[in-house]
Amino acid sequence: MFQLMRLVLVLAAAATVLSLGAPEAVHSRDLELIERLKKNAAEFRYEMGKPGGTLTYSTISGPKTFNLAISTETSSSEILAYVFEGLVETSWLTAEVEPSLAERWESSEDGLVWTFFLRKDVKWADGAPFSADDVVFTFSKIIYNDDIPASARPGLTIRYLDAATQTWKKGQVKAEKIGPHTVKFTLPVPFAPFLRSMETSIYPKHILERHVDDGTFTSTWDVGTDPGDIIGTGPFVIERYDVGERIVLRRNPRYWQRDATGNPLPYLDRIIYLVVPNLATSLLKFQAGETDILNVTGEHFPILKPQEAAKNFTLYKRGPNFGTTFLALNMNAGKNPRNDAPFVDPVKLGWFRTLAFRKALAHSIDKDSIIDNVMNGLGYPQWAAVSPAAGDFHNPDVTRYPYDIDRANALLDGLGWFDGDGDGVREDAEGNNIVFNLATNSGNTVRERVCTIMKQDLARIGIRVNLRFLEFNTLVSQLTSTYDWEAIVIGFTGGVEPHHGINFWHSGERLHLWFPNQEEPATEWEKRIDELFVSGSRELDHEKRVAIYREFQKIASDNVPVVYTALAERITAIGNRFANVTPTLFGLFDVRRLYVK
Repeated sequence: MFQLMRLVLVLAAAATVLSLGAPEAVHSRDLELIERLKKNAAEFRYEMGKPGGTLTYSTISGPKTFNLAISTETSSSEILAYVFEGLVETSWLTAEVEPSLAERWESSEDGLVWTFFLRKDVKWADGAPFSADDVVFTFSKIIYNDDIPASARPGLTIRYLDAATQTWKKGQVKAEKIGPHTVKFTLPVPFAPFLRSMETSIYPKHILERHVDDGTFTSTWDVGTDPGDIIGTGPFVIERYDVGERIVLRRNPRYWQRDATGNPLPYLDRIIYLVVPNLATSLLKFQAGETDILNVTGEHFPILKPQEAAKNFTLYKRGPNFGTTFLALNMNAGKNPRNDAPFVDPVKLGWFRTLAFRKALAHSIDKDSIIDNVMNGLGYPQWAAVSPAAGDFHNPDVTRYPYDIDRANALLDGLGWFDGDGDGVREDAEGNNIVFNLATNSGNTVRERVCTIMKQDLARIGIRVNLRFLEFNTLVSQLTSTYDWEAIVIGFTGGVEPHHGINFWHSGERLHLWFPNQEEPATEWEKRIDELFVSGSRELDHEKRVAIYREFQKIASDNVPVVYTALAERITAIGNRFANVTPTLFGLFDVRRLYVK
């Protein structure tokens, strides 16, 4: 999958209905934009390109690892998506599943057996042949290896109710080698997202098997590894990584794909990521011509728009983002095994787990102010867990919490939490000041400004927050390893296949942010969401799937595990010297066919 900029790694994008939800949730300008983007996709035809040239991006965080199999952060996966491929990929034009490492596939009538016929002309970047052995190794020795925290495992874990015992079980996809270039997958039960899940990257057995066997896999391919040792089948290889400065990707001369006249792809020689301290520097780099492409914030749009002609670039708008930005509270009731101390101060844990408190926070956050003052009006208030960009899976009828300071104060008053000493900060029933730390990643000026607005909004209801701006990979470690955080503003990627949010929404998964890795659901509503994600993955009827995922969104909105802010308008600026570019609902170009005019 080679979609726009790799700034959001959309793991699945299958739109059966290309709409933004119910009519009442959509402005006429949005409908016009959707129709225009669909028309662009339908009419687009690739031009034959020419080899050479460089595409330069900026990024505010370098990679945390070169081991894509265990990566959970876009700072790593954004880079590595150029290096590794799956059996299938998603079209940036139509979001349909297309062949990649597999040239075709077949399935049994009951959907339980899938046979993939692999390309025979694929080589790993070191020249070794790609084969069925690599596919079986990836699934049996990496994805389903309990000793490896594989990021693909949640999406490929098939949960189902055992008819005999009436207990929930976890099933796996069994991968078998049928021939040198043929793999059979057997599923325990029908699994609606299976084909799209075959986008998961395949890894080289001849390189990594020994690291799996000797227990060193999770420390293999860290950022200190010689880039030449990172071996994939993708269109680029990592040439160099200067920590804190740049990542350089070089064209893979052994890449298998060719254009219609037989010319090897990709056309570009290199892709470069410049590591910069913040989004403001990203803007300056683009304006100076030091980068070729920019993910444009609402704040920067009016600065760049008058410069399009003079600086020879084009701004493309593509509607609301698939990804979400939200406020999350740490409700992890566990203890640190190293010192038996609770992950969260029990007093604060009590606040965070109080529904009325979370609803008060939701009512106190002014989404319109965020859109107007941070996004310069180029955004959409978010109410549901699934973006309206996802089509009919989006539920426009969830419970909403409009900005209402009086309502927020009434909810807190109802808990018996008042500002008894007149210092502007409420105390809980035991007299504890309601104060907590709110963190986000430094350098992301949009999130920093959102946090500043939240701090001001929460002060109006007698809650004090201490802002903490942390380096992105440090923040990720706190969220996924140490659990040493209180509140956070962060974003997750998304797509139009809701199942791929299971690692966030299922209570047993490591990215169930507010309380990960639960052995049993801590609440009845989490239990019901777990059940819905399981049944949604089993249901093959589209309309029934839509109803299932809409129910999950309603439950999530009722219980406010996270407080959504606003969806940014997807805006990208790219230099006009590049060809094979057109804006669609799902991307801007296929990087393999991008070329310099």
